Amino acid sequence: MSAMASLLFHLLCCLTVFWLLPLPSHSADPDPLQDFCVANLSASISVNGFPCKPASEVTSDDFFFDGFTQEGNTTNAFASFLTPGNVLSFPGLNTLGISMNRVDFAPGGINPPHSHPRASEVGVVIEGKLLVGFVTTNNVYYSKVLTAGHMFAIPRGLVHFQLNVGDGKALAYTAFNSHLPGAAIVPLNLFASSIPNEVLTKTFQVDADLINTIKSKFRP
Repeated sequence: MSAMASLLFHLLCCLTVFWLLPLPSHSADPDPLQDFCVANLSASISVNGFPCKPASEVTSDDFFFDGFTQEGNTTNAFASFLTPGNVLSFPGLNTLGISMNRVDFAPGGINPPHSHPRASEVGVVIEGKLLVGFVTTNNVYYSKVLTAGHMFAIPRGLVHFQLNVGDGKALAYTAFNSHLPGAAIVPLNLFASSIPNEVLTKTFQVDADLINTIKSKFRP
């Protein structure tokens, strides 16, 4: 019996080792192993980032971004304007897992319902009064009216919005734990895409004329 027990023990040890062997390839070195990897935007994007620009071509300007110094043009259907500070406009963010946006609102302006598939979001109101809200996957709605200095958090992937409910302009800055968080803007995804009318009429339980009317609002 002791020989059999010893054999089973050694077999269990071997199985444990074989089970653990693949884990380092999934868990080791999750972060960059170099000081920086300034994006080579002329190259095709690869998995989770752009290829690195040769270090000899990196300059100080790669690590600074002045895109937030100007107010955005809010003369559009949503009366808001988003200025992105992600890897596409700020190559020094490549592989760092961070980015920011500036969001300007005219009176009554809205950053329409949208989600970020690759990042959670935090934001701070700099000026004005914003209604900020999001909806969970169980259709629970959370919201609050915020003023200058107030901060908010949006969990990754959840549909959310900001609406200017003040009398004047509003300004907010948002930050993400991704250098390219992406944005799925609900009204554009539904009514500015090639989704068939049949899908939309059945989804919203309305007739095709109403769908066509809504689509006309989002055509170039």
